[in-house]
Amino acid sequence: MALDLEKSRKFSTALVEGLRGKGRVLILSHDNPDPDSLAAAMALKHFITVLTGLPCVIAYGGMIGRGENRVMVRELEIDAVPFEGLDLDDFQVVCLVDTQPGTGNNPLPPEIPVHLVIDHHPLRPELVQNCRWVDIREDYGCTATILFEYLKAQGVSFGTKLATIIYYAIKSETQELGREWSPADREAYLALFPMVNNRILFKITHPKVPRGYFFSFSKALTNARIHDDLLVFNLFSVIHPDMVAEMADFLLRMEGISLVLGMGLFEGKEIVSLRTVSIGLSAGELIQKIIGELGTSGGHGMVAGGQIPGMESDAAAQRRLQKVLTERLLAHFNRPRRRGKRLIPY
Repeated sequence: MALDLEKSRKFSTALVEGLRGKGRVLILSHDNPDPDSLAAAMALKHFITVLTGLPCVIAYGGMIGRGENRVMVRELEIDAVPFEGLDLDDFQVVCLVDTQPGTGNNPLPPEIPVHLVIDHHPLRPELVQNCRWVDIREDYGCTATILFEYLKAQGVSFGTKLATIIYYAIKSETQELGREWSPADREAYLALFPMVNNRILFKITHPKVPRGYFFSFSKALTNARIHDDLLVFNLFSVIHPDMVAEMADFLLRMEGISLVLGMGLFEGKEIVSLRTVSIGLSAGELIQKIIGELGTSGGHGMVAGGQIPGMESDAAAQRRLQKVLTERLLAHFNRPRRRGKRLIPY
């Protein structure tokens, strides 16, 4: 399957007609937004503004912490504001991109109605049943690809900055078409490449990082425990939430490791990331089993994440949580519950 322009044309036409004259639009990404979430939000804003003239505001919960993402926001002039401080009464339409209502990874209060959901994560029917417009494509590698289809289906032109934003979203989300990509993602990736600003793209992919970034690498390596082909690490505290996922991606490169589970505390909330190279394993379903009643979680085939609120910051509480999550992981794979081997021996 390549670009599904007919489906996108039909859905986006109904969306445009339904939005006309509605008033201000809030476009909300997931917390601590990644390139895919930000690109989808920017593309949706451009789409709505061009075709309806409605004013749009992009907002996010948490922070934009990863070096690449900060450079992307600055260099490509992504106009996104923190959700905190917004008056929701100012908006007549609420949109969610790359997230769904009630999943715990966006800051929208549960009593606020959501009108539009565009996502590529598994559909949660009970969460979107009251939304007027829902376009969820689990077979797509990126939410931004769906928005690219809308622009293409409706003949909406856009410049090099938006092209670079969407291109980089696909590049990072699918690991350069090496992870969980669809033919639609590949077609969008190739179509956008001639429009990309390569100078800015280089800056994004080679960001300068603070000294604390390397502290996190040291903690991840020091605290990593290996259980055959499974690796678990605990950063204890992190300078920004994205650091857990970044360390999980890094450690998954280790020879003989098929799955990495990482965690780290940020502002009273435990951030959990799961990465795997096993195509047949659903990381999203697995992390829901691991976190369970402790918090919220979600994901898809090879990438997943979760949050556990109300965590204590002392080292003992962190070790207890690590023990619980590790035992649940080992139980899922019927592995013996024993202390893992250190990645780096004393």
